[in-house]
This record gives sequence, C-alpha cells and structure tokens, in this order.
Amino acid sequence: MSNPFHPLVIRYGRLGDTMLLQPLLRRLHARYSEPCTLLATGSYATDLYHDQPDVAKVIALRSRHRSLLLSPEQWHAVRALQRMRHVPVYVCEPQPRSLQRIRPLLKLAGIADDHCVFLNDIPLPPGGHWIEHLLALADSTPPAFRDRYASVACSTSAVPEFLVSAQDRAECERWLAARGLAGHPLVLLQPANKRTMRWNGVRKASDDDKSWPMENWARVAAALHAQMPQVRILLCGSPAEQGYLENIRAAIAQPGVEVVAKELPLPRLKALLTVAHSMISVDTGPAHLAAAMGCPLVVMFGGGSPSHWRPRSSNPEAVHVLGGPPTSTRVDAITPEQVIEAWRSLPLRASVAESVKLSVTSDS
Repeated sequence: MSNPFHPLVIRYGRLGDTMLLQPLLRRLHARYSEPCTLLATGSYATDLYHDQPDVAKVIALRSRHRSLLLSPEQWHAVRALQRMRHVPVYVCEPQPRSLQRIRPLLKLAGIADDHCVFLNDIPLPPGGHWIEHLLALADSTPPAFRDRYASVACSTSAVPEFLVSAQDRAECERWLAARGLAGHPLVLLQPANKRTMRWNGVRKASDDDKSWPMENWARVAAALHAQMPQVRILLCGSPAEQGYLENIRAAIAQPGVEVVAKELPLPRLKALLTVAHSMISVDTGPAHLAAAMGCPLVVMFGGGSPSHWRPRSSNPEAVHVLGGPPTSTRVDAITPEQVIEAWRSLPLRASVAESVKLSVTSDS
C-alpha cells in the first residue's frame, strides 16, 4: 500500500503561532486535495487540530529546544518523517535556532531539499500580516512538485477557523453548570502573556511591554459589573499563572470574579469562547483564538505591530485593537477608560444578546 500524500507542515511555536497556521493548512488542503500532517511543539498542537478537517495527523514534540541526540521523541519523529519522503514539505519556522533543529530532522529522514520550501525564503511586504506571509508560502511549490502543482491556485479564507466537537461543547456546559456559571454573561480577562512568568516568579513590569497594572484590571472589572450586574468575570491563563491571577482577583476585590487558569484545557477553552460574551486580553495566543471562535474581543498591544499580528475574526468589527506602534509601544500606556469604551462598543454576538438583555432587565 502506498503512503498517503499528505503535505507536511512544520512549525516550532507557541499556541498563537500554531493556531495562526490554520489558513495555511486550509490552503494546502485545497491545493493538494489532501489534509496535512503537522509537526509542531506542545500539546496544544494536538488539542487544536486533532478534530480539524485540514489536518490528518499531528506529530507533537514536547519541546523545541531539546537536543536531537538526547530526545527519543525526536528520533520517533525522524522515523515518521521517513514515511513522508514523497510529499511536499512546508517549513513555517522563522527562528534560526529552531531551524537548526529542523534541518537535521529532514536530513536524517532522507527528505530531499527540492521537496521543501521555507518561510524565510518568502519576502514579507512592509506592514504585511503574518497570515498573508504564511499564505504566500502555501501558494509556493517545492521544486520537485512544480510540474504537477505549480499551476494549482486556490482562493481560501485568511481567517483562522476551528470546529468544536459536540462532545467538547457538552463537557464545557457541564463544567459551567458545576461552577455555577451557566446562564450568566461571561467576560474573559487574559492579563498574562508568554513573557509574564519566569522560573523565579513574575517578570518585572518594566521588562514586559504587555504588562498592565493590576489596578487597571480592577477598574475594568468594576465597569463590567456596573454595566452587567449578572456578569461573571473569568481570569484566564496557563496553570503556571494561577498565583499571578489570584493576585489580580484580590486587587479586583468584588464578587463574581473567578480564576480558572487550572481549569481550561484547550478543548474547553475553545468551547467556552463560542458562548462567552467577550474577552479583554493583552496581545497573546488566546486572543487570537477568541477572534477565531467569534468571541468579541478587545486586545491591547505593546511593542508588537497590530498590522502584523492583529487577531482575525470572521466579523472584523468584533475585534477592537488598542495600542501598538506607532501609537504606543507598551500596554501600560493604554488607560482603563480606553479599554472600557472599546469593550462597550463591541457588537453583541447573537447567541448571547438575548441572555444579556434578560440579565440586565432582571436587575433593573
């Protein structure tokens, strides 16, 4: 039996990097008429793509930094790649350090250079969005396949989209009920980003351009509660950020605020974002996921460029961006009043509009 012809996509990144691959994966699925194999790092790669139509298989490595010679899982990846020596390979990794680990994997697997294309060989226009950069890569063809596929052009969406299974929706509903959250408008706050935590605690705010003062989060939470008395505010993040988020909850000092960092595996978060009222976040991976799931979003940028990293939604009006160059280069330059005004102007998604209306009316 011949091996299936699944294009291979490689990306060693974090949650946001991995989910922003979705438009590229969809484009490659359309071009080659077969779903892709994804080689990525982190368990979130499997959680994001295990039930998605554009991905046939995920090969997930625990870390992008481990030495090839000391990592049995990477040798397992080599053996898996050896069965894909006949497919086009799209290397979406921009970081030289990660490329130094990817290239030996390809060589050990016997994948020829003319089977591969690399993102770093595709120019990014000034001010261009990262997804457009990835789609330009998806539209290119490795030399070995140009006779057959170079003329195959497809027009697909540049907005990430993820399906949520009925099982994950039902599990999320049970969790909301057990938590006493069912029936309440839910606003998610995402204060932390990948730089927030260090091995020895919270990074200094002066060293983190996405750090927003706790008192600002408290002022925003007070405004949310004043406008929607039935609101439940969920402080989201990774389990490692639990203590940091507990300190923010203490600063908020009002009822109806929960820290759920240890209770949000990615399948549950995806399902939660389909029913939440809205999210307020710094520029980080969950903000991109919120936009992709149709959750109205206010996102605060620090030094990153919104033109390059703006979260994309099927409803562009549901994403309000604050800060970022050239306006500012630090999140703490954004005022709580700006965030509150942006949140109030978000469109209500149809699925929660009526429940919010009823909640407000019952407290009038």
